[in-house]
Amino acid sequence: MPSILAVDDSPSMRKMVSFTLTGAGYRVVEAVDGEDALEKAGSHEIDLVLVDQNMPRLDGIGLTRKLREHPKYKSTPILVLTTESSDQMKQAGRAAGATGWLVKPFDPARLIEVIQKVLR
Repeated sequence: MPSILAVDDSPSMRKMVSFTLTGAGYRVVEAVDGEDALEKAGSHEIDLVLVDQNMPRLDGIGLTRKLREHPKYKSTPILVLTTESSDQMKQAGRAAGATGWLVKPFDPARLIEVIQKVLR
């Protein structure tokens, strides 16, 4: 069962994402922001990272950059799930190493579909 690190500063969004992913058979590790996610990424086996962009302490693009510096996370899929939809923000995400970009509110079926695609 693949393990997904779900990073979002909103407790309700984390719960919704976690509910969707566990229902689809994934193991979910939750983190409240980028700093928390870095700690958890170091102590768990993670197959995919799902990260919000706007968070305190360390945002999604900053987290993506830091994860890409670790050999363990060089090729791990990182999906940004955010309310941000500007091309400029998406380009910054790609430049940081993000695998994909999904805009909130998310469609649970579409989220699962994208995750299955990038985990293949």
